[in-house]
Amino acid sequence: MAETLLELRKFVIPEIIIGVDARLLIGRYISHFNAKKPLIVTDKNIHDFDWFHETVDQIRPHVEKLCIFDETTPNPKDIEAMIGAELFLSLGCDLIIAIGGGSAIDCAKCISIVATNGGNVLDYEGVDEVQMPGPPLICIPTTAGSSADVSQFAIIKDTAANIKRAIISKKVVPDLALIDPVPLMSMDPYLTACTAMDALTHAIEAYVSNTHSALTDVHALESIGLINQAVEQSVTPARSIETMFQLMLGSLQAGLAFSNASLGAVHAMSHSMGGLLDLPHGECNSILLEHIIRINFETVPDRYRDIARQLGLLVDNVSDYLLLEMITTRIASMRQNLSIPASIMVPNLKESTLDYLVENALNDPCMVTNPRVLTKEEVRMIYGRVLESQK
Repeated sequence: MAETLLELRKFVIPEIIIGVDARLLIGRYISHFNAKKPLIVTDKNIHDFDWFHETVDQIRPHVEKLCIFDETTPNPKDIEAMIGAELFLSLGCDLIIAIGGGSAIDCAKCISIVATNGGNVLDYEGVDEVQMPGPPLICIPTTAGSSADVSQFAIIKDTAANIKRAIISKKVVPDLALIDPVPLMSMDPYLTACTAMDALTHAIEAYVSNTHSALTDVHALESIGLINQAVEQSVTPARSIETMFQLMLGSLQAGLAFSNASLGAVHAMSHSMGGLLDLPHGECNSILLEHIIRINFETVPDRYRDIARQLGLLVDNVSDYLLLEMITTRIASMRQNLSIPASIMVPNLKESTLDYLVENALNDPCMVTNPRVLTKEEVRMIYGRVLESQK
């Protein structure tokens, strides 16, 4: 443990403003960047919310022209990023403002990469493949889960191969994150559940990652405690702005942790599942999490004991066997209370589909930082447990 703590580690984050109505500070920061033609990257559903129009009203007095690209979809695609980059360049834009969940923010990051570096966005898959920083990027997250607004990750779907690709580079870390719980009050309860479980997965995987550090540990553990306390209340009609702020703070803490410690097998397998089957990312993570904990546990049991304490479990004098059961029971209970299923029905699931999922998961960059090396057989076994064939 001492050697691990003494190893060199880097910690990269953007400027962060967090609190109620943080999004309304956007005009001030546009002036700081001296931008005149910002491009808002978002999705079409965002237009339905008053808080979005209030945000746009804060932007208009500070710019000569406001452009909007609202073609992003869940699990954003390479084609969308390329269209967005072409629009950014053709309109002569000088700033990107991402407003939305992880899909919109990841798409904005990919637009930024191509706008400055050229080529195809998939050219930049992997770690530190982006050469030049893009135009200034401001993020206003509207979900408490992806933490794309503070991370070094951009996830984009390769539409030809039908899988998600990970771009990991400090060049995609946003310049500013305006983190405001107000948009969360209008978020669909199931989306709230899935994104919160995504954040919890970020924190757990960052804490057991083989590149964790003293800095990331602090944020990961704090995140687990915050989310554990708020997540079930966050999907009820009685949820308050205080509850949603706590959930968003938990998501932020998870983002600070995983952006600098990376992730693990849950995300590697989730990227493969979500890309091929077009499933919600947080839903995939929720379903996989308890299975990966079981397979990773014996490699870092003391780390999982710390996680259990943050989940509110009394584990000081229990055996490792009982500890594992307590953690997985709590994760499963949380998932059930959020109405997230234990498995996913896939029409005519074939052996060749499982082969493809396994291959892509094992090649995902997140698999490299999992605390133990998973075999093909183990990955296939887990997919077999969470995917059911629908005849």
